[in-house]
Amino acid sequence: MLPQNLCAKSRCKLTPVDEFELIRRFFDRRVTTPGVVVGIGDDGAVLHPEPGRDQIQVIDTLVEGVHFPADLPAADVGYRVVAVNLSDIAAMGGSPRWMTLALTLPRTDERWLTEFATGLFEAAAEFDVALVGGDTTSGDAVVATVQMTGEVEAGQAILRRGARIGDTIFTTGTPGDAAAGLELFGRGERDNVLVRRFLRPSARIATGRRLIGRASAAIDVSDGLVGDLTKLLEASGVAGELAIERLPLSDALRARFEKADSVRFALTGGDDYELCFTAAPAAVDDIPGITAIGKVVSGQGLKCLHDGDIVDYGDSGYRHFQ
Repeated sequence: MLPQNLCAKSRCKLTPVDEFELIRRFFDRRVTTPGVVVGIGDDGAVLHPEPGRDQIQVIDTLVEGVHFPADLPAADVGYRVVAVNLSDIAAMGGSPRWMTLALTLPRTDERWLTEFATGLFEAAAEFDVALVGGDTTSGDAVVATVQMTGEVEAGQAILRRGARIGDTIFTTGTPGDAAAGLELFGRGERDNVLVRRFLRPSARIATGRRLIGRASAAIDVSDGLVGDLTKLLEASGVAGELAIERLPLSDALRARFEKADSVRFALTGGDDYELCFTAAPAAVDDIPGITAIGKVVSGQGLKCLHDGDIVDYGDSGYRHFQ
C-alpha cells in the first residue's frame, strides 16, 4: 500500500513538496569540486569542463530483484550504483568528475534513504565526484540510476575497438569473486571477503589512467569475462584465445568452491567490475595487479582453452530481455 503522501492513482511521482524535501535532506550537499558552477537546486546543473579534454558520458541502472537482492543493505546499493559507473569511466582511461541520480522508491523510508545516501557519497568521495542533480519518483521497486561524466585527455580515450592481432589479453584483479559472493549472500552469509567483493566493487580508475597510450582496447567486466571479452573482440574485428589455467583465481574463491565452480564464476559470473584489456606485454609490464590470460588472433569469436585443449563455455554473460 502506498503511503498517503504518494499519488495512489498514478504511482508516478512523489508530491512536489516531498520530492524537494527528500532531495534537500538526503542528497543536497555542499559541492566544492572544481568545475561545478551550479549544482543541485536549479532546473539543471551548470558545469565547466577542463579545456583540451574530451568528455566521457556513462549511465547505469540498478533494479531491485534484477541487479541486486531486495534485502541488500541500502548503503551497499548506493555504493554499487556509483561504482559501476566509475568502472565504465576507468575502462576508457578517464577521470570521473560529476554525476546525477534518478531514484525510484516504493515508499519513503528515512532510514533506508540515510543509509543509501551514505553509501552513495562514500563511493563518490573516493574519486571526488560531485552529485550535481537528479530526480526522485515512486514505483513498485527500488530503481537507482546514475549518469556520470568523466574526462580524458583529448583523443586518448581507450575504446573497445582497438585490439590488434598479436596483442596479449589481460585482466585486473581476481574475476569470479563477486559472483561467488552473490551466491554466498543468497545463502545468508554476510561477513565474508567474497560477499564484500560483490557489495563493494573497486573501480580500477588508477589502472585505467595508466593504460592510456599503452592498451589497444579495454572493457570493464560487468556481465562476465567471456561475454565482455567477446564484445571487445567483436568491436575490434578480431578473435581471441583465453587460457583458463592462467585465470587469477583468488585464495578466497578457491577455499570456498570447487575448481570447476571457481572457473565458472571467473568466466561467466560478472559483477566484478575488473578491467579486461589488450596490449603488448612490454607496454604494461610495470603496471601491478594485472594478469595475462590469453592472446588476440585472427578470425572471429573467442576460444577458451585449458592447457591447449578447447573447452566449451557457451555462456556469453548476462543479457537483459533474454
